[in-house]
Amino acid sequence: MKELICITCPMGCHLSIDIDEHSEMKVTGNRCIRGEQYAREEILNPKRVVTYTCEALLPENFPVANGSEVLHRVPVRTTNAFPKERIPELIAALRALSIRIPVERGDIVIKDALGTGIDVIATRSYSLE
Repeated sequence: MKELICITCPMGCHLSIDIDEHSEMKVTGNRCIRGEQYAREEILNPKRVVTYTCEALLPENFPVANGSEVLHRVPVRTTNAFPKERIPELIAALRALSIRIPVERGDIVIKDALGTGIDVIATRSYSLE
């Protein structure tokens, strides 16, 4: 038996999930259908929206002080929930990523991340002004 708190609505139902010897799943404690759907997905295929901040670089040939072209960090996120077991791979890819500015909020910084069909986008705009 596994217990979860549903996060799909403000009711926060306490869910109990029981999987029998035939791999049949029974969910109790939910007050709506969304609770059962949430429990099934969380047990069988958990996903999370991933957020991170990537290094931001000035454009090539832009005059810089101190010889450093690193400016700030650009906040990014996945456009949909990402498979939980692959998050460490995605974080490694994001850690290695440097984003040249200017960048606009919503710009895709990684298309089809790790072949999942999920993009990673910038969540803040940076310009040179």
